[in-house]
Amino acid sequence: MARLRDIFPLKQGKVRDIYDLGNELLIIASDRISAFDHILQDEIPNKGKILNQISAYWFDHTASIIPNHIISTSVKDFPKNIQDASDNIEKRSMLVKKADKFPIECIVRGYIAGSGWKDYKNSGKVCGIELPEGLIESEKLPEPLFTPSTKPEEGHDENISYDEMKRLVDPLLAEKIKEISLQLYTFAHDILEKKNIILADTKFEFGLFDNKIILIDEIFTPDSSRFWDKDEYEPGRSQKSYDKQFVRDYLLSKGIQHKKDISPGDDILHLPKDIIKKTREKYMQAYTKITGQSSL
Repeated sequence: MARLRDIFPLKQGKVRDIYDLGNELLIIASDRISAFDHILQDEIPNKGKILNQISAYWFDHTASIIPNHIISTSVKDFPKNIQDASDNIEKRSMLVKKADKFPIECIVRGYIAGSGWKDYKNSGKVCGIELPEGLIESEKLPEPLFTPSTKPEEGHDENISYDEMKRLVDPLLAEKIKEISLQLYTFAHDILEKKNIILADTKFEFGLFDNKIILIDEIFTPDSSRFWDKDEYEPGRSQKSYDKQFVRDYLLSKGIQHKKDISPGDDILHLPKDIIKKTREKYMQAYTKITGQSSL
């Protein structure tokens, strides 16, 4: 996996390595893949490039809605010491502004699926928002829902109400973030529908830079969004998605359902070659359908 020689990462996440360059950050998307809060032993070839290029595509297309953190996605524009120290980070890296990150993950749900569906079955609500009776799994919601969660440095995200969000973030900024999140979702949903993709739900992160809200992290990738094939969409059941579904299904077939079911070093953290191949193909399908490009 590509790394920078002699420059230590500020943070190594499950998927990305973040380097502190002083006034900027360098984000490198690895080929690592995680499931059930564990990083698996095998990588998905070119996954980092695929996700990075999809994010770059959307950051460019949404810049008229909200500015973002990108300075450049081309290594030739990076500082000289990065170019000298880099090892094959082209197309999988971006130089970005160092923003003050809001401690909130901004989730927008346009369809009832995943944890939202479980919540609705149990309570008739999604993240505390009451919904009409009689909705079925994967059904399109009457209108998109904004359902924030906390974004702690460690531990699990926790769903919170919009009122709780306004206690963590200045209420005026919270209102603006909610408005932008819904606008971004609607914008991308309408574009993707024409590409035969349904954007079921997605998540965003925002920060403050020069006292202005900017979009950070990643945007509308298979790791941050739930994409469905419009031709295969059928409400009333779970849908196939353009992400690590093959990996999840494989682990589920082995009896893995929770983080506690896996221990570091377990053989289950190794993936069969056909699962790796199918997962890469799914990510690549998403990249091609979204960007219109057939190669990286």
